[in-house]
Amino acid sequence: MQLQHIQQKIHEIRGMKVMLDFDLAELYEVETRVLNQAVKRNIKRFPDDFMFQLHEEEWRKMSSQIVMTSYKRPHKSLPMAFTEQGLAMLSGILNSDKAIEVNIAIMRAFVFLRQYALTHKDLTEQLKALENKHDKKFEDVYEAILYLLKKDEQPAERKPIGFKKSK
Repeated sequence: MQLQHIQQKIHEIRGMKVMLDFDLAELYEVETRVLNQAVKRNIKRFPDDFMFQLHEEEWRKMSSQIVMTSYKRPHKSLPMAFTEQGLAMLSGILNSDKAIEVNIAIMRAFVFLRQYALTHKDLTEQLKALENKHDKKFEDVYEAILYLLKKDEQPAERKPIGFKKSK
């Protein structure tokens, strides 16, 4: 299973990285209702920090940002979002070979995203430190650039310079 394909299905909602029930159902090659029924039969395994249902506003905002086909989501209910811990718990209730394969790939995707974020966090902090250090030194340069930008906005009348040929 391609890591990039799974990463595209990981969203940030309420400050948490989650996957939605219909995306999981697609990966597991089952219907969304079948996945949700398995979860409901084992609801004690899924506290609020493992799984939650999206609010209407969250779903509306999210569905406008991602491309979706109409068959993926029943119109009556709002999607369930599973955190990384919820996905690990899913592996305990879904025992098919496909579910095991998909769960391993999903866990690898979450680990990769976490490592990627940590690496970029360090780089971002270093860039901010450099920016703060050098911001004071280049203040005059910034002022000159702003002056030139504003100057271009308002064309000033200038006398032509250079050699003029007499008639």
